[in-house]
Amino acid sequence: MSFFKKAALSSAVVLAALSLSACSKSSSSSSSTADKKASLTLWVDTEQVPYYKDIVKDFHKKYPNITVKVTQSPNGSANAKTDVGKDASKAADVFEVPNDQLGQMANAGYINPLSPSDTANIKKNYVSQASKGVTWKGKVYAYPYAQQADTIYYNKSKLSANDVKDWDTLTSKGVLATDFTNAYTIWPIFFSAGTTLYGENGENLKGSTFNSQNGVNALTWIAKQKSNKGVMQTSNALNQLKKGNANAIMDGPWNAANIKKILGKNFAVAKYPTVTVGGKKKQLEAFLGIEGFAVNSHTSNAKAASQLAAYITNKKSQLIAHEKAGQIPVLKSAVNSSAVQNDPVAKAVIEMAQPGNSVLQPKLPQMATFWDGATPLISGTYDGKIKPSQYKAQLAKFSKKISQK
Repeated sequence: MSFFKKAALSSAVVLAALSLSACSKSSSSSSSTADKKASLTLWVDTEQVPYYKDIVKDFHKKYPNITVKVTQSPNGSANAKTDVGKDASKAADVFEVPNDQLGQMANAGYINPLSPSDTANIKKNYVSQASKGVTWKGKVYAYPYAQQADTIYYNKSKLSANDVKDWDTLTSKGVLATDFTNAYTIWPIFFSAGTTLYGENGENLKGSTFNSQNGVNALTWIAKQKSNKGVMQTSNALNQLKKGNANAIMDGPWNAANIKKILGKNFAVAKYPTVTVGGKKKQLEAFLGIEGFAVNSHTSNAKAASQLAAYITNKKSQLIAHEKAGQIPVLKSAVNSSAVQNDPVAKAVIEMAQPGNSVLQPKLPQMATFWDGATPLISGTYDGKIKPSQYKAQLAKFSKKISQK
């Protein structure tokens, strides 16, 4: 399933009780040791529970004095900030979280920086984008285990590998189904148009540059897709692919297994095509999301919780997540494994994860405001409710809204 796609569609929930950080316990120091008994709770998404129970069984062999209860997140990992924010003292010791929520959770005192040794390990042995993805204000706050980015999935009996390399060719020879009410999928056209979201590093509150001619160019491109006969607006692209009404869709690795069932021997996947925006040919970019596990700063077993989080993101665990759920690893040794290198979906996502093909999701707390406001801006432009004469004013209004503390 899509953690980030769900997050993009959710309403913003403002976290309170910033003072909780003052009473937080450090995840890097505790009286708990591997020799002392500890009881932990691990939150994962519903469909992940079975294989994480198996991973935890292996963990228990290494740490026999640590018991772990694996249970589903109350409202899914995409809503981690909401679930933990209700009462951090009652939340799981270790929980799954998308990287765009890290800044908000760190500022609220719900998670603490990792220990120096775990931080050094992540910076050295994980792909650079994963390390950056879990870093907030220079400190690492989560143990990354997967990378997620949209790619093009297509029916190779209808479209060739060359056809899907460019948006104009793809949509003239076939039909691509996508959703212009989903900011996670559509907003990256602004990156292709030459704009930034919260600066080059995604942490500069005043650093967004889409309130510009480049931003107008992006909205102009979005509006034109309404009359593009090769582009289908739908909230259920999978169904359109299954019915044969669409030949290609923009989706993430979480749906790869379903797409393979639909297309069978005609399944194919590729990185995003190039697009012409503002009169220039550009690579269509995507949001890059990093999924990780964070330690609850209010746990009474911080060291044991850190050991659990580190274990369930090690090579063996990442490869199990890849095998069972198609998650794309971020540990270099796992990425270089034959299982991942021989997986066309993984290879396409890894290619999309490279700079120039995607932009790491910002981690500022204001991302919740961004997600809520980006959707009506994009869908209103696509539907024609927002007129070209209004583009500049709408961009200025939105830029101001997401730049407030």
